[in-house]
Amino acid sequence: MDSGSLPVMADESTQSIVVDAPADRIMAVIADFAAYPEWAKAFTGVEVLSRDAGGRAEQVAFAIESGPVKDSYTLAYTWSDDGTAVDWTLVKGQMQRSQHGRYALTQDGDRTTVTYTLSVQLAVPMIGLFRRKAEKMIMDTALRELKRRVERG
Repeated sequence: MDSGSLPVMADESTQSIVVDAPADRIMAVIADFAAYPEWAKAFTGVEVLSRDAGGRAEQVAFAIESGPVKDSYTLAYTWSDDGTAVDWTLVKGQMQRSQHGRYALTQDGDRTTVTYTLSVQLAVPMIGLFRRKAEKMIMDTALRELKRRVERG
């Protein structure tokens, strides 16, 4: 998979964090969907619906609850051959019309920069500024929780 496989959208948000771990350990945590409810607070249920020939998740159903927000949705995943990126798109959802996301990992010695790109279009119209703030909050939380999970082992 090349880096151009994720559609470029003017309204996407991107953030990065440095994790004190090798890329393969981080990707293993990202790929362990069944464990998400243990460390990613908003997830109340996760189910891998299908896997590729290599055993990696292809479609995953999620249930989330964060304050007044409850949603369930299914994402389709595409994994890079070299293990440094994973892309996803929305298959179906209750509150979302579309979602495109990507984790890209760049290892530098014993540390890895994790870059998270996300674009969400909700079924209910939302002013772009508020949507971007919501995306930023989602990414902040996801990156912090991922870092904590990986570094604690």
